[in-house]
Amino acid sequence: MLKRVLSFILPICIFIFSSSFTSDTTTKSKRQPLKTIIIDAGHGLPDPGAEGKYSSESQITLAIANQLGNRLKELLPDCNIIFTRTDANLPDGMTDRNKANHYRAQMANQNHGDLFIAIHVNSLEDRYQRRIEGYREETYHVYIGKGRKKRKVTKTRSVPIYRSYKLPCNRKGTETYIWAVNKYDQKQQSVGLREDDVTGEQGDSTIPDFDSPDAKILASLRTKKYFDQSLTIANFVEEEFKKEGRTSYGVKQRNNKGIWVLQATNMPSILVETGFICTPEEEDYLNSEQGVNEVSYAIMRAVLRYKQLLETGSAELPATEVDSTVNK
Repeated sequence: MLKRVLSFILPICIFIFSSSFTSDTTTKSKRQPLKTIIIDAGHGLPDPGAEGKYSSESQITLAIANQLGNRLKELLPDCNIIFTRTDANLPDGMTDRNKANHYRAQMANQNHGDLFIAIHVNSLEDRYQRRIEGYREETYHVYIGKGRKKRKVTKTRSVPIYRSYKLPCNRKGTETYIWAVNKYDQKQQSVGLREDDVTGEQGDSTIPDFDSPDAKILASLRTKKYFDQSLTIANFVEEEFKKEGRTSYGVKQRNNKGIWVLQATNMPSILVETGFICTPEEEDYLNSEQGVNEVSYAIMRAVLRYKQLLETGSAELPATEVDSTVNK
């Protein structure tokens, strides 16, 4: 039974996944291209994330995520918007941030998300510089001569006094991350097949053999498609930030442990660094109503452009009530 099903759908899936993801997918299913969007506010107490002079990353990401989700709910009423957390704490009241990241990925996968957006705030590691603050006199001894004529002579010298100063953080701007291509195997392990891709003759869900050659081929094709789609929407996000006058550091691949959740989600996934909390002016902006509105507005427009691209092959938004309905 399973072999007959896979032998039937495999040629179709290979054709669809190997072609541009902008092609019309309605021949495969009637499923909306963006039926479920997962919005992840990074960190959460007791893990505050990066900290500024008076606020934390977890506070800022929650405000932006809530604003973004509410805007998407208004503009995409047929789309299921799911938040990984809705209060100041880690998801599900957890206290271990690593377990919380696993929970985030599990939540996204179990809800068959079509897009995962993680909201974060950037910072720079503390940097220090040594400066000479003055000099002090130091006494030292030397020996002159040899044998019986050898004698100790006391001398003095000036020794600089150093003090370390913390350098200010003055970086501003955004950058968006996608999972690194050298993590391809890890992403592929997370991807596999989705339950909504394989159905029995009577429409019942069929659980495929994930270790079969057919399943591995499909997982590889899907992983490639997810990378391309993640890169596309990440570029849209940074383009929209630049339209808002923000400095953009572009789209980057990231493979450290802080980005693990992007590898573990079975869908296109991005992580948006919305600004540098270590810069006082930037911290003020991210905590302001204007900052939250502009950041969420830029990401919202990127999502709408991405949806438009999936549905029509064009990323140009029509001149509709989008801008007038959702004001910055």
